[in-house]
Amino acid sequence: MSYLTSDPNQTENIDTIIRPPYFFISGFIDIPHMEYYYVFLCFVYIISLVGNTFVMMVIYMDNSLHSPKYIAVFNLAFTDVCGSTAMVPKLLDTFLFSRQLISYNQCLASLFFIFLFLNMQSFNLTILSYDRLVAICCPLRYHMMVTHRSMFQLTGAAWAFAVFLMLLAVCLITRLSFCRSLVINSYFCDHGPLYRLAAPCSDVVPNKVMAYLISTVLFLPMVFIISSYICITHALFTITLPQDRVRALKTCTSHLILVAIFYLPVNFTYFLHSIIPTNARIINLSLTSVLPPMLNPIIYVLKTEEFKESAKKLLSKRRAQRAVVLNQST
Repeated sequence: MSYLTSDPNQTENIDTIIRPPYFFISGFIDIPHMEYYYVFLCFVYIISLVGNTFVMMVIYMDNSLHSPKYIAVFNLAFTDVCGSTAMVPKLLDTFLFSRQLISYNQCLASLFFIFLFLNMQSFNLTILSYDRLVAICCPLRYHMMVTHRSMFQLTGAAWAFAVFLMLLAVCLITRLSFCRSLVINSYFCDHGPLYRLAAPCSDVVPNKVMAYLISTVLFLPMVFIISSYICITHALFTITLPQDRVRALKTCTSHLILVAIFYLPVNFTYFLHSIIPTNARIINLSLTSVLPPMLNPIIYVLKTEEFKESAKKLLSKRRAQRAVVLNQST
């Protein structure tokens, strides 16, 4: 369609760089009744928001959880809230209300924040795997190696690197001219589909390199996590008592589930992107964006005994306070 291509009279031309006033988010193609899927995403988002806010509240209010490990857990919950909020409300506004046009600046801002929080989810899982690696393989040195200071340094470095990486990706997009199609074949301003629109008019080699770098940033933490669990498995077999082995393994199960939920769909999609149909890729990536943030707090509540006890204690305290207030009012 003609209105979905760049018109030189409607573009901002600065130093021969053609920047269109808007892009068109195509979303799903020829799938009926997709509004039910978007409603489902809305419910998932609400559960994610409530669950992760609850996790952050429990960690903040219970002093027994003010340990180095829970700095990473709090950061993961915060990242899940921000990542879901960057993705789902805009997705619902785009497709439920047929507002598929997005301005150039809004598109770049959306790209920045969605990929920033996606990278931070990966980094947070890596930091948690480092915590488990030290706890099981070097238990006598755990409190020397995993301290509040070291955890703040790790999370701070992860945030700084993720921000720098995405600022660089956005800056490389701004040097491109979009002189033909303005249709982004995704459900948001995805980096790959966006820079490929400029391929007929600009040199996109730096953007391809950046795309590989972003994929590597998602892939290398997974390699570290797999390597750390190989070391953990080896260490578990050196434990002579079966009950000690089971207890050590239980401390890793919640983290392993989080890793599987996050990495398997992402890597499946990116490694097979050339043969996966567009609709299947969009469904897979959209679910990957919203399901892990929803499941993370549920898994931690059900699988982590320490957190479960803290949550029960906090809820019991709240009920007792409410009962006192009701008694005083009567």
